[in-house]
Amino acid sequence: MDIRSTMDTMGRAARDAAKQLAQASTATKNHALAAMATNIRANIDTILAANEIDVEKARSNNQRDSFIDRLVLNPQRIEAMAKGLEDIAKLDDPVGTIITKWTQPNGLEFSRVRVPIGVIGIIYESRPNVTADAGALCMKSGNTAILRGGSDSINSSGAIVKCLQAGLTEAGLPQAAIQMVTTTDRAAVGMMLTGLDGNLDLIVPRGGKSLVGRVQDEARVPVFAHLEGLCHVYVDKDADLQMARDIVVNAKMRRTGICGSAETVLIDKAGMDKNLKAIIDALIDAGCSIRGGEIARAADDRVEAASNEDWTTEYLDSIISMKVVDGVDGAMDHIANYGSQHTDSIVTDNAETAERFLNEVDSAIVLHNASTQFADGGEFGFGAEIGIATGKMHARGPVGLEQLTTFKYQVRGTGQIRPK
Repeated sequence: MDIRSTMDTMGRAARDAAKQLAQASTATKNHALAAMATNIRANIDTILAANEIDVEKARSNNQRDSFIDRLVLNPQRIEAMAKGLEDIAKLDDPVGTIITKWTQPNGLEFSRVRVPIGVIGIIYESRPNVTADAGALCMKSGNTAILRGGSDSINSSGAIVKCLQAGLTEAGLPQAAIQMVTTTDRAAVGMMLTGLDGNLDLIVPRGGKSLVGRVQDEARVPVFAHLEGLCHVYVDKDADLQMARDIVVNAKMRRTGICGSAETVLIDKAGMDKNLKAIIDALIDAGCSIRGGEIARAADDRVEAASNEDWTTEYLDSIISMKVVDGVDGAMDHIANYGSQHTDSIVTDNAETAERFLNEVDSAIVLHNASTQFADGGEFGFGAEIGIATGKMHARGPVGLEQLTTFKYQVRGTGQIRPK
């Protein structure tokens, strides 16, 4: 395979398709999404067979359980994928929305209107469901997508993309609106990062720290990304104990391999007599290992000693670090020093303390009395997400349909000219 020629051809085809897709009606795009869902359900056996090849390869390579969990598809997950496409179809189409409009004294009428970004490259690792989510979100928002999944999920993603492209064809849209890079050669990633000869407008990486770091360092086009999810749960002295236990265990253990999984729990020193040992017991009973500071270790000898690296480690596994802090100020200082501005939560019945945390913690998502696992576009009502962005320009938090658009100004006049 001539990778350079193949990638350049994909870029040009995506740019041509983007022109058609940007003008597609909401009804046409929704027709495509419905057809995609139907095709996924009709080809469930094919998708499962392809996924089994990927899973067996991952197991033979001794991949860890959390990695396998992200890779595995089953009938329930495939149905959720199909339903996710239908949910996206129900969402409002942002393209063409007038954000604001005004008239100047000279009679010129100005409108700021949402338009697609254009061609979006998504580089991701082991989650084959990203294939459907990313392709569908890009298409509904009027963008074309070039998908480059990891080698670990190449068979699964390939089977899913065929279903998506069949849906595009049924709706009369070009198959090039959703394309997949079929080579596992990393040179293809490098070519995407340089913009495919000007045909790529945005890169969205979804994966581990090394992947995202490479994209952020080497990309010559804009990037929506988060480097890692160092998420915290702070249990305040005024927290309800049962609520705190439930939230901490869910935030860590519901799914350990997602970016919204809590990696550090912070316990208020003033409430540790009530909360510390109880939360340690709840985590260990749920199968979680704890790495803690001196106070946590003194409370329970099952807690392992934490190193400085633990405060900056995204475990993505059944491991959590624990530290006792001096109130909400201590918690916010720790998060500012060690966090990744992704998702952080406070558990407290004190409304004033909660508001301080919500206002002062500089993260993309800040929660009160809720699990960090709600860091998900579907839970925000976005239908799905293409990723979480922690930057401060354009998009922050879950990146859904609206965040995948930009805007332009439309100016309507009646013959005005600017005086000298």
